[in-house]
Amino acid sequence: MYTLKKSLGQHFLKDENICRKIVSSLQQQSFRQLLEVGPGGGALTKYLLELKDIDFKAVELDDEKVDYLLKTWPQLTGKIIHQNFLDIEKPFMGKFTVVGNFPYNISTQILFKIVEWKEDVEGAVGMFQKEVAQRVAAKEGSKVYGVISVLIQAFFKVEYLFDVNEKCFQPPPKVKSGVIRLLPNPATPAMKSEKDFFLLVKTAFNQRRKTLRNAVKGLFDAAILGDELFNKRAEQLTVEQFAELTFKMR
Repeated sequence: MYTLKKSLGQHFLKDENICRKIVSSLQQQSFRQLLEVGPGGGALTKYLLELKDIDFKAVELDDEKVDYLLKTWPQLTGKIIHQNFLDIEKPFMGKFTVVGNFPYNISTQILFKIVEWKEDVEGAVGMFQKEVAQRVAAKEGSKVYGVISVLIQAFFKVEYLFDVNEKCFQPPPKVKSGVIRLLPNPATPAMKSEKDFFLLVKTAFNQRRKTLRNAVKGLFDAAILGDELFNKRAEQLTVEQFAELTFKMR
């Protein structure tokens, strides 16, 4: 078989029902090109290979898992990208979908890579640590609404699909997990630039207990800071309000 590597955040899914639920969630949107991130022992892969008329690729860093996958499913020959997901170039020409039981130690970076590819990612279904999944899906006013909520939701609609118990994995992680779906946001708000948007959101939440006026005062002229919107805290602003504010930045 294979060994599990803690250094790579490996907790392999063993519950067949959860695997089928993930694949079923994936199939609610049509796609022709599919990338699996971190196939590991192939729990999801074996179901993904059954999908008809799909150009499938998987990205896996671990040498041992690559060998295991190729021996177990020879049809994966030529379809495995043997690299760190964070380092790869876009795997397809045109639109593609992403799926995976994402390594929890790089899950936030995976989300930002998907944002980087937003022009071509037509959907993603992924498993995350539950706390991260909840943060990504959170709406303004929630205690867990933060940087990642705003930056992902500006470009993708996020749907929290279901919880996954730790007993569904080998070895069981010390945290619960959750599966979310991302679909392109058809109403991505206008913003001065993505760079300004990211800077504003990160600065605002860096001191989330303060009013916006105190948290982001270095980014605006004093006259702009007089607006009563700046009496609010970062967690009270919608994604659209953050985007709108970028046009008033210095």
